[in-house]
Amino acid sequence: MGVQDCAAVEGVEGVDATEAVELDELDRGVVHALQIHPRAPWTLVGEVLGVNPVTAARRWQRLEAAGLAWVTAYPRLSDPRIVVTGIVEVDTEPGAAEDVARAFAKDPSVPNIKLTAGGRDLVAAVQARSLDELARLTASLFRGTPGVRVTRTHVYTGAPTEGSRWRLRSLDEAQVARVEASVPPASRPAPRAEARWDDLDARLLELLSVDGRMSLRDLSAATGTSLTTLRRRMQSLLASRLSLRCDLARPLSGWPLSAVYFASVPGQHVEQTTRVLAGVREVRSCAITAGPYNLVIDVWLRDLRDVHAFEAHLSRKIPHLIVADRSVVLRTFKHMGRLLDHDGHCIGVVPLRTSEIPAARG
Repeated sequence: MGVQDCAAVEGVEGVDATEAVELDELDRGVVHALQIHPRAPWTLVGEVLGVNPVTAARRWQRLEAAGLAWVTAYPRLSDPRIVVTGIVEVDTEPGAAEDVARAFAKDPSVPNIKLTAGGRDLVAAVQARSLDELARLTASLFRGTPGVRVTRTHVYTGAPTEGSRWRLRSLDEAQVARVEASVPPASRPAPRAEARWDDLDARLLELLSVDGRMSLRDLSAATGTSLTTLRRRMQSLLASRLSLRCDLARPLSGWPLSAVYFASVPGQHVEQTTRVLAGVREVRSCAITAGPYNLVIDVWLRDLRDVHAFEAHLSRKIPHLIVADRSVVLRTFKHMGRLLDHDGHCIGVVPLRTSEIPAARG
């Protein structure tokens, strides 16, 4: 699969992907419900929001077609047997950063790319099946791309907080409880045997990375698998190896600014610190890394002045945390495989090359 058009439902009656779409309360309610349960049936969403299920579905189709919201799937980042992730800081030749970002964006192994100000020109994520493959990918991709001057790779050793937990907060407590009650049982670590990927797993992840709400019937047809087998495999994948998330174009979230903080805490405080960070609303994701700092924190902010105000807030809340550096995100080129325009709208998808994630070793 190559780059896919983000307006996946263009042509559906009444849906125009070129139409400007503004979010009203119903739109926001639909997005919040899918943030809690990305594959929630429309009957449930309609019931929670007090509308006809068809109305809820059509609202989602409009948002998705306009590139304002989407549901995607990706390997579970917290388990290195499933995927090894590296955060790569990239210094480019003067004026080359955007060209380098566009070149990286074509590669399925690079799900996230940010153009940043500060001590690096780009911050990218690279996903591989092993440390050996991560080394090979960074060498061939980053050092082989014209305009790249220096790279620094920091390997995930843990991902205690990531973007799938972020919520729009449009539903009330009763509505949230109703959607949460329908979510499948809590996730579990993959047993060693189930951390392995076969061809069907790879194809399902590829399809769901494009449309995380693709129906079981359509997945069955696309993979040539019976519905019974497909249903069992999906239950296994979603229980232990795949994560689903509903994302919203950031400018519509009320948090138009993004920043990345590079920080460190003493080893004995890492677990406690990540628990605190998980409760800070501005924190979009937090990775534990091996390198000159052991935490990389992605945050959403409301104003440029909040860059230092938020850092001061963290210092008061977590006195042992030292922020070594910080970068304001000038533009996000790619987010979990989604190609974004200057307004943060999805304009295409690079499906995850799931064949790059085969059997875990050992």
